[in-house]
Amino acid sequence: MIKRFSILAAAALALVSCGDSPSGKANAELAEGIAPSPILYELSDDSGTTRGWMFGTIHSLPADLEWRTPALDSVIQNADSLVVEIADLEDATRLRSTFGQLSTTPGQPDIDQRVPAIKRPALSALLSKANYRVSDFRDIETWAAALILAQASNTGEGEAGADRVILREFRGRKIHEFEGAVQQLSIFDQLPESEQSDLLVGVIEEEALKEQDPDRLRRAWLAGDEAALIDATTSGLMADPELREALLVERNQAWIAPLVRILNRGEKPLVAVGAAHIVGKDGLPELLAERGYTVRRIQ
Repeated sequence: MIKRFSILAAAALALVSCGDSPSGKANAELAEGIAPSPILYELSDDSGTTRGWMFGTIHSLPADLEWRTPALDSVIQNADSLVVEIADLEDATRLRSTFGQLSTTPGQPDIDQRVPAIKRPALSALLSKANYRVSDFRDIETWAAALILAQASNTGEGEAGADRVILREFRGRKIHEFEGAVQQLSIFDQLPESEQSDLLVGVIEEEALKEQDPDRLRRAWLAGDEAALIDATTSGLMADPELREALLVERNQAWIAPLVRILNRGEKPLVAVGAAHIVGKDGLPELLAERGYTVRRIQ
């Protein structure tokens, strides 16, 4: 079953990056009335010298969606290096292997027994929609089942995700990673079972929101709608305090020290991480500001 999907866990805005690409008509509807302006920051020190840039990515997009801008292209051209969550997103074989090793433990309870009884009908509907059976998850840990099912209604394409596109632009230049696949997936793997169950319930509940408006987060990302993106980091499955702490807050706090070291070395990096990580009071810009950097939105 592990071979049936392509990976990737990326906490807040998109848990799994795969799916079928929408039609051109769907893409036009997504972008209708939106001038592309995904959030882009300039980082400067106390002398006003530019020290780097920060861009909020999204992990799955329609293949022909126009989202790049002259401002972003200029930053990509002028940056000395790239800082991402995971550097080897293009190595699908390795990612599948890593996921398989961490996600399987024989003898798991039936998946419908891992959520409250009131959520079982919605889980059954989601399983049916995704063409899975309860028995498919017999050896799959709950967090991994949640990530697999999160892709059921995904209408984007991981290959076209902003993170992968930018990684390709930096081939031949220095690339740093905050976590890597093993560390990132281990964050999910180490959640207590009660929180893994909450994650699965959150995915089930998010499915209802996606059915009402499947492109709401992509529109917010494309428009650079900071308020809507902040809302996404505090609602849905991120409304659970323990999940939010583990999947967002603690990760941002762990990233800030290595980021400051890179900036202090004199590199001018482009930091390209999930958009959820660069908004709100717990976001990387706020943490950098606390350390004396000026973070100015330029797009």
